[in-house]
Amino acid sequence: MSLQNELKRIALENGVQYFGVADLSDAAEFIIDQGGDDLSAYPYAISLGIRLIDPIVDKLPHRKEKSALLNYKHHAYDVINSRLDMIASILSSHIQENGYRVLPIPSSKRVDDERICAQFSHKLAAHMAGLGWIGKSCLLITPDNGPRVRWTTILTDAPLQPTGSKMESRCGTCDECVKICPVNAFTGRNFIEDESREMRYDAKKCEDYFKVMDRKGQIPVCGLCVYVCPHGKKRK
Repeated sequence: MSLQNELKRIALENGVQYFGVADLSDAAEFIIDQGGDDLSAYPYAISLGIRLIDPIVDKLPHRKEKSALLNYKHHAYDVINSRLDMIASILSSHIQENGYRVLPIPSSKRVDDERICAQFSHKLAAHMAGLGWIGKSCLLITPDNGPRVRWTTILTDAPLQPTGSKMESRCGTCDECVKICPVNAFTGRNFIEDESREMRYDAKKCEDYFKVMDRKGQIPVCGLCVYVCPHGKKRK
């Protein structure tokens, strides 16, 4: 069995539903700008995704029910992030034992408070691996589960084979995520590769919204753009 097939087998056995490999050569400039020169040493990214639990996501509009928000923060965020980090660690050890360099990226850790971003874009890896497209919500939208997937990434120099290419947007004229946003953080523009994120999304509006909720003693959770996307609801 090839290393790539072995990694996929281990990932699936550990609860991952999405496994993809991206060739990062076309995104080197963006990767360096966001995470620094060290990341550009890794030519491939392994993208791992776990689907969120639908009944938990579907309760998000019930903002007055504390249990609904608590369940989302715990099970659809904290727990799944921990699961992704654990799986990434297991796979990274396996890659290293096979003689290759590897760097697992934390599933949800910010490194730049000014730009409000992580060391590496998980949705970039998933997009380049052919697992989905970047929606008007700036989330990675999968064809079968919409944005109801949480992601992590492993960078490596192991000689892997890309699993796909970038998907074109299938959002069309839909702007449900734009309309439902409580702080109007989205402009409604479709993703254009050469445009800055700020053309589509004001991350600070979300950041300030969470801070206000926290100060009020509320659970700082939103996720309405995840809930409303038709691509996530259509399985039902």
